[in-house]
Amino acid sequence: MKKPVALQDFSTLLLQLYRLSHELPIDAFQDAALDLIKPVLPFDSSMWGTATSTSSGIDIHTIHLHNQPAEMLTAYEEVKHLDTAAVEVGKRPTSTLAFNADAWFHRPDQSQLRDYGRRFEQANFFISSDVNRQTDFVHWVSLFRADPDAQGTEDERQLLASLMPHVMQALALNRIVHLDRLEPGGPPACGSAIGDLRGVLYHADGLFEAALKAEWPAWHGRTLPAPLLKHFLEGHARYGGHGIVVTHHVEQRLLFLKSRTRCRADSLSPRERTIAELLARGDTHKDIATILSRSPATVRNHIQSIYDKLEVSNVAGLIQELRLAG
Repeated sequence: MKKPVALQDFSTLLLQLYRLSHELPIDAFQDAALDLIKPVLPFDSSMWGTATSTSSGIDIHTIHLHNQPAEMLTAYEEVKHLDTAAVEVGKRPTSTLAFNADAWFHRPDQSQLRDYGRRFEQANFFISSDVNRQTDFVHWVSLFRADPDAQGTEDERQLLASLMPHVMQALALNRIVHLDRLEPGGPPACGSAIGDLRGVLYHADGLFEAALKAEWPAWHGRTLPAPLLKHFLEGHARYGGHGIVVTHHVEQRLLFLKSRTRCRADSLSPRERTIAELLARGDTHKDIATILSRSPATVRNHIQSIYDKLEVSNVAGLIQELRLAG
């Protein structure tokens, strides 16, 4: 039997975990975190994600597969209604299970689920979850052992239960660090948030929440407003509202969002914005006319319109207004 992890070793593991969350890119952190856990809690593969509990099983929002093929998810969709372990972990705000698949999924009607487990070498399970009881939204990690005889012990189950709050927090920190690195020189008073492609928010700072509340007074804060999510899912990179502008970047099936107050530069047309940016970099109206294949007189008219909209009279003022727009 494996000896329990000593307090000093546990502390060292946590320090390494949080260091990785700050140092590694978002696409590398989860595998690195799982590899960090393996020496103290051996497993062969893993499934780490978020989902909503439904009457027909979990509805997966985000997923990270570790040493499992992508087709595992398709196969799981066909048997998830038989997964009584997912039902069990959904009964409490936090829970950690350790069990043998054949013993847990023993009912005759669960034979398809047992076949699925053998196909993907999931003989013994560890599952740890954190459930929001108001929304039925769950963060969870499943660890799988391929050897049917390598059943989890109570010490191992307790170790995973102790680790999981830190693992989840380290993942959240890794995503926030990634969000901060996306636009390090953004405009002042810029809010930020992270959500998934279903609109569920995992992180939102006070500026982001205040901006969305001002734009949609009835907004409840748990998910993105429907018009905003719809706009992004239709392929638009930028949402311009009555009083705010929100931009997004998609990575690892997550939305990394930035919000700011609408400013005068947002009223510029695409052509005017191009001309303004050329002016800001130092091009003359004749240079711009050549670049855009327009007459100098036409460009001068555009420049005057730009100055009027921005309420400035020179390039220095224009640069300041463009900076506010990011």
